[in-house]
Amino acid sequence: MARTSERAQRGGHSGVSIEDVAAAAGVSTATVSRAVRGLPRVSPATREKILRVAAELGYVASSSASGLATGRTKTIGVLAPFVSRWFFSKAIEGADRELHARQYNLSLFNLGGHGSNRERLFSRTMVYKQIDALLVLCMALTHEELNHLQKIDIPLVVVGGHVEECAYIGIDDYAAASTAVRHLISLGHKDIALLHGDDETDLNFDVPRVRIKAFQDVMTASGLDLRPEWDEVGDFTVRSGQQAFIKLWGNSGPKPTAIFCASDEMAMGVIFEANRRGVRVPEDLSVIGIDDHDFSVTLGLTTVGQRPDVQAELATKMLLDELDGRPGSVRSMVAPHQLIVRSTTAPPPAHGAPGQREPRPVTA
Repeated sequence: MARTSERAQRGGHSGVSIEDVAAAAGVSTATVSRAVRGLPRVSPATREKILRVAAELGYVASSSASGLATGRTKTIGVLAPFVSRWFFSKAIEGADRELHARQYNLSLFNLGGHGSNRERLFSRTMVYKQIDALLVLCMALTHEELNHLQKIDIPLVVVGGHVEECAYIGIDDYAAASTAVRHLISLGHKDIALLHGDDETDLNFDVPRVRIKAFQDVMTASGLDLRPEWDEVGDFTVRSGQQAFIKLWGNSGPKPTAIFCASDEMAMGVIFEANRRGVRVPEDLSVIGIDDHDFSVTLGLTTVGQRPDVQAELATKMLLDELDGRPGSVRSMVAPHQLIVRSTTAPPPAHGAPGQREPRPVTA
């Protein structure tokens, strides 16, 4: 008996691959995938031929034999680098809202903040056709991963920012960050620190870089100094915001009068730690973020707001419309953002930042 190949296993059968069916029917593997999953853009005659060949060869398109009857799993995959952070949880909420309304299921693929299991995920889980379409949250895909998905013609949308070669929905991150920095400058701030995110997860997403570039460009265009000692790196969490504030205020020399934080969660950490150390917000230090986190209203945080749940809901609708035979439904779209001024930003203190005051004693 011939050993089962990795390629053959993708068809869900021990000896017949999607490539075997394509060769026998004289069509591409993508056409086979669309035909057996009941997707549009396959002629009735071609679909009938492919299904007949698949049945004769014993090819099964999904984990259950019923896959040939309906061709659908009625499941959309959602790929997320994290599930605990605000953006991702809100996006999943929005996707699930649309899926529930359309009687589809959600299958969550959580990378847990790293990409070590990406190869297995793309080469096995998705290529085995356990999902009908894929929603990707805030991460880029490699050429190899895109090839896997294109091979079986799985509709795909990325939510949260621009990704080459993919349809995507997200705010204009450059414009959003620029809006935040210009707000601080309009209040009279000249000594502005940057707390930006950094991608150490090999998820290869460009949102952190775009927001850094916007900060640098606006500051330079306004004739303001970019001070390396006021450039702090976080990971979009509250804790990293606290750590960044401790480092900023631990440095000798002048202190900034304002901080632009590339996310609300980091801004919250800055505010919490500033309060612990006797630095008043906004009297001594103005703080602005990006997102409009659920807790931002409670904290009075000035921010540039976006709606990841609405972005994901719209992206999911696109995917389902495409599956329902509406070609062109999946497309890129820029989501809106808006400046929301609350109580954490104000003109700088006349005497400058409280750099030389003794901080309030705190415990770890």
